[in-house]
Amino acid sequence: MTDQDLEQLKYPIGKFVKPNEINEDHLSQWISEIQAFPISLKKLTSTLTDEQKNWQYRPDGWSIKQVVHHCGDSHLNSFMRFKLSLTENEPIIKPYFEDRWATLADSNYDKIEDSLMLLHGLHNRWTVLLKSLSKEELKKQFVHPEHGKKFSLEENIGVYAHHGNHHLAHIRNAIEYKGNF
Repeated sequence: MTDQDLEQLKYPIGKFVKPNEINEDHLSQWISEIQAFPISLKKLTSTLTDEQKNWQYRPDGWSIKQVVHHCGDSHLNSFMRFKLSLTENEPIIKPYFEDRWATLADSNYDKIEDSLMLLHGLHNRWTVLLKSLSKEELKKQFVHPEHGKKFSLEENIGVYAHHGNHHLAHIRNAIEYKGNF
């Protein structure tokens, strides 16, 4: 397998590219994708056996169950970043070691239904919050110390719409290749 093949498996839909100007059409589309994500994820994983949940989307990549649990972790963290940004002035967020979290017992638990339920409720609340934001609130920012820059909430809506689609593509790859690379 070439480096290019591995890169394609790692980023099956490419990396997020922020538009030069984020408009209402972008936001509407992204919010719809965030809202639909838990349903799409559940539909994609609902018939998988425990063995299939262990399939990886690329060599040395996470298993399907780790991806599902990671989405719960990541989206919960993002939701909190939105709330901090809306209630504080440019908060410095706390990053986390997602690769280390993926090795913990709850991230390797076969019962992905718990993370699917978490995502369902979380995305329902997140969608209500996102649809309520004013133009001024969408411009609010948080500081990500690892990246050394500020992210606006409107940009982060796009990042997380992409994040969900990115991981859905990972799971589709794992299923298509039956975890064999």
